[in-house]
Amino acid sequence: MDGVEGLDIRDGEGGAVLAVKAVPGASRDRLAGALGGALKIAVAAPAEKGKANAAVAAVLAAALGVDRRSVVLVAGAASARKRFRVAGLGAAAVRAALRRIG
Repeated sequence: MDGVEGLDIRDGEGGAVLAVKAVPGASRDRLAGALGGALKIAVAAPAEKGKANAAVAAVLAAALGVDRRSVVLVAGAASARKRFRVAGLGAAAVRAALRRIG
């Protein structure tokens, strides 16, 4: 994936924390690249009752090859700009996984 080096991914307590720009209501779920230091993730789920947040976490977990329960929203529940923690992975491992994605 292009732009991985510019993403805001930091080592945090319990795992890597990364910035995400969520785009709910898209035609399909996908990683859509980098945008202003955040990983842009488009999901088909609507932005209501946490549906989009859950879908973003699932897309992120699948992309990184971790269990869905390892990806937790830590900030921005009602915002398009969010922060997710990926338990068990460091920032370097997250970057490496994202680089492998075409």
